[in-house]
Amino acid sequence: MSAQNNALLLSVSSISPEPLLYLSQSDLVGLGAASSHHYITAVTQGLIQHAEGQVVQPIKPYLRWPEANHIADRIIAMPCYLGGNTPAAGIKWVGSREANGRKFGLPRASAVIILNDVNTNYPIAILEGSLISGMRTAAVTAIAARYLAKTGFKSVACVGCGPIAKMQIVTLIEQFPAIENIYLFDINPHAAEIFTRQFGENYPHIHFHAMDSAKHAVKQGDVVVTCTVTDSPYIEYDWIKPGAFISNVSIMDVHKEVYERADKVVVDDWEQCNREKKIINQLVLEGRFSKEQLHAELGELVTNRKVGRENNEEIILLNAMGMAVDDIACARHFYELARSQSAGTALSLF
Repeated sequence: MSAQNNALLLSVSSISPEPLLYLSQSDLVGLGAASSHHYITAVTQGLIQHAEGQVVQPIKPYLRWPEANHIADRIIAMPCYLGGNTPAAGIKWVGSREANGRKFGLPRASAVIILNDVNTNYPIAILEGSLISGMRTAAVTAIAARYLAKTGFKSVACVGCGPIAKMQIVTLIEQFPAIENIYLFDINPHAAEIFTRQFGENYPHIHFHAMDSAKHAVKQGDVVVTCTVTDSPYIEYDWIKPGAFISNVSIMDVHKEVYERADKVVVDDWEQCNREKKIINQLVLEGRFSKEQLHAELGELVTNRKVGRENNEEIILLNAMGMAVDDIACARHFYELARSQSAGTALSLF
């Protein structure tokens, strides 16, 4: 090694940033990340900070290339800064390929979250992100249901029976003990049957029903959750029962007329939702919807700036695009928890 390289190493080795903490999915599960309770706490705090203007959240870019043939084939960068008493900054880097399951035997999506020290901007943590990503999405549905679903609702309809659906259903069951019936549909009947059998064994007090169409499932739901990778709408307004709350998790499932005819439309962040030519953006460009017609952003409900459900007949649609606020709020929560319990693996940058 040259004297010049030795000098470089000596100068680098004199730097002593905070150790880099790695949290695997197993580490996170050990901290309670397979249950919804931590996420409800963390995401609620993030939504409050969002409503209070304590966040910096650039519009997330989508990285695609010519071989990406499906709407789910992309890598997304989701950066965010959270202020307040415990400031945090970081990014979620989430990759997805629709063919991962059938071609490689892998889950469709993977992710990592990097947290940075807000004083030095040095990285301080790397967290496995797919579990956090899925569970924080489910927490958004559950938090919204507290304000937008009928009190004591008993039935849930879920379209799509993959990993995201499982996290949604686990979270709803944990947070709403009055649930009695869950109606499931997947374009792969085998997936719906496996879901029904496995969840029926784990939750014997709840009745799980594999339905023969999305329409028949949706018609039964006091709460409707979409968990698909579709690129075209299929849920019609006439399928939706009076008083239903729809959490449009997978974004592209609901026909435009639902946005126009629903009693209330709620988003997580208007700027994030009105982009990338998603349904809301299409409606805005067509002159059929606007920010003025929006009822609220979700944080406005959590902070009581806006009211939620006002009667049992309202049909209310949540179109949550998914915010980096949610990811960084959860990563901050688990990072602090890990440090208090000496969990994870310490890494060195140098």
